[in-house]
Amino acid sequence: MNASRGLALSSLLLLAACSGKPADYFPGYAEADYVRVAAPIAGTLTHLQVQRGEQVRQGAPAFALEQQSERAAREQAQFQVQRAQAQLADLEKGRRPDEVAAVRAQLAQAQAALQLSNANLQRQQKLVADHFISAATLDAARTAVAHDRGQVSELRAQLRLTRLGARRDQVEGAKKDLQAAQAQLAQAEWRVDQKTQRIPVAGEVDDVLYRPGEFVPAGSPVISLLPPQNIKARFFVPEALLGKLRLGQPVRLQCDGCRAPIAAHVSFIATAPEYTSPLIYSRENRASLVFMIEAKPAPQDAALLHPGQPLEVHLADAGS
Repeated sequence: MNASRGLALSSLLLLAACSGKPADYFPGYAEADYVRVAAPIAGTLTHLQVQRGEQVRQGAPAFALEQQSERAAREQAQFQVQRAQAQLADLEKGRRPDEVAAVRAQLAQAQAALQLSNANLQRQQKLVADHFISAATLDAARTAVAHDRGQVSELRAQLRLTRLGARRDQVEGAKKDLQAAQAQLAQAEWRVDQKTQRIPVAGEVDDVLYRPGEFVPAGSPVISLLPPQNIKARFFVPEALLGKLRLGQPVRLQCDGCRAPIAAHVSFIATAPEYTSPLIYSRENRASLVFMIEAKPAPQDAALLHPGQPLEVHLADAGS
């Protein structure tokens, strides 16, 4: 805090002492912690559902930004999920019935060819035994049988494969692809949802910082809320009185126009002085040190106060 504010605070304390106020009197003012509602994604403001000074409830619509790009990305992510699901389903099941029928037909042809080559081998063996043909012709018949037998074995293996799905590693890879697509869809849906914001806590709309049609940067607050429970009293005490205060200590707040004192409790005690002279901490200048204190009233009583309003703070357990 700068020196001018510190001098002003010291002047307030001096005036309070010279005005005949009781020893437990401290000048102060009402302060508040505002809740600023923003979207994490930039965009043009299209809808604003609240007005300045309006009382709003938690969960009520606040504002919306344009979401054309985010909606398109979400639709693309949905298609990617559907494609990954279809690929996984195709890998987990066997081939189509027509593909199985084609392999069976090829197997039947190979089996017929094997029967023919076996019959031809038997005839060749008989002819060789009767010395009608040479042994070389018999070797050719035997080769044909071996070829046809291998063809039948290959097609039988293919038929077994048609009844199975894809290999385990292929199925696992397809599952990972599906999970990645689902994660992209969740991210796209989150971006769409973030373009529409709702009231996070009930209170009064203190200010509206953007209007429909204006571009809102990412993270820039659009509205500022003032919840009644966030209103507090702020006052300053000399260093000599700091040891008499404690957290939770009751105080009484008085203001112009207040019908009765407002009860509050000390919620914060500063650990560092708000102002001190440029001299050393001597016994002579130590009285110029002031420490900031905050006290919170009940929410229903805090609604009677307005930020910036002057207050008189009295210790509730002293001289009442």
